[in-house]
Amino acid sequence: MTDLEHGHGETVRRDEERRGAGRAAQDGGVGRPRADDTPRGRQETPDERADRQWQDLLQEIRVVQTGVQILLGFLLTVVFTPRYAELGPTDEAIYVLTVVLGFLTAGALIGPVSFHRIVSGRQIKHKAVEWASRLTFTGILLLVATLTSALFLILRVATDNEFVPWLVAGVLGWYLLCWFALPFWARARHTVQRKD
Repeated sequence: MTDLEHGHGETVRRDEERRGAGRAAQDGGVGRPRADDTPRGRQETPDERADRQWQDLLQEIRVVQTGVQILLGFLLTVVFTPRYAELGPTDEAIYVLTVVLGFLTAGALIGPVSFHRIVSGRQIKHKAVEWASRLTFTGILLLVATLTSALFLILRVATDNEFVPWLVAGVLGWYLLCWFALPFWARARHTVQRKD
């Protein structure tokens, strides 16, 4: 048998397997799902769902906390630089506001860990997930404010350009689009309602 004939034979065999899988699915057997099948969602208990949601939330918090830690580290060093003494009262006020917002952000994002530790073993993980999710969302809102304030301060110190507020407003708009508008749009447009 030549390589060409062998390749043709493989193609025929795969086509037959596909047709067989399709017939098995139509007959209710194992195979590809039929086109008229509707998604049923995950088959998990409430406890399994809470465990999965908690793990998802921890992964999200890890990503956000890294950014917050870097930003806070930067902010805490600013006050010890010679340039800080040259700041005017307005820039000092913006700096203090930014630092306070940064610490509020860190508190909201560390809160879920503390919450989980305190209620662990009380059989209320589903409630812990709800509250931790709210704290995380609050932390993300505070992070938007912290980043916006930090950018405003940096650009004010780096340049006296009157274009700074417009540039900061554009970056804020980008954050709102990426972090809130797109996810809420996708949620509203593509959420599948379960039929029970």
